[in-house]
Amino acid sequence: MSTTAVTPYHPLARALHWLLALALVGNFALGLYMTGLPFSPARLQYYSWHKWAGVLVLAFSAIRLLTRLIHRPPALPAAIEAAMPAWQRTAHHVTHAGLYLLFFAVPLLGWAFSSAAGFPVVLFGLWPLPDLVPVDESLADVLKLLHEWSAYAMAALVLLHVAGALKHHFIDRDGLLTRMAIR
Repeated sequence: MSTTAVTPYHPLARALHWLLALALVGNFALGLYMTGLPFSPARLQYYSWHKWAGVLVLAFSAIRLLTRLIHRPPALPAAIEAAMPAWQRTAHHVTHAGLYLLFFAVPLLGWAFSSAAGFPVVLFGLWPLPDLVPVDESLADVLKLLHEWSAYAMAALVLLHVAGALKHHFIDRDGLLTRMAIR
């Protein structure tokens, strides 16, 4: 397919997309790295940074959702949508819905896990945030698993999202990726 004229996303939506992408990838990598370290002051610092980044992801996600509600995303160009099989259109919508759900679920589960484990979230070491649940070791065990599984699910959806964008750019050559380009 030749390149089709596409309507870009709102500039704030594009900026939040890339800011959130960097925060998610960085925090996921930090989470993988820190959990493999032996107990040390450095590991405790990494956990604090991971929590701070999680709170920022939650804030960016809320702003992004609000931006999406105020500035509706542009529709897929008719030629691109017509060229997509039904399963790809469904995958497109399910992936985006799943990502938005996990943008909120992953950090909230992490925050709840931290609360249940008895480790408060103190944003930037300055502002203590309220505990979401009471201290409870068995609840902490469940929340830890849910946080991990949901983080892996989000990573899988991010990879699927990136694969779809790259397919449109390099195989279909339909210009769809330019909708999110920073200008």
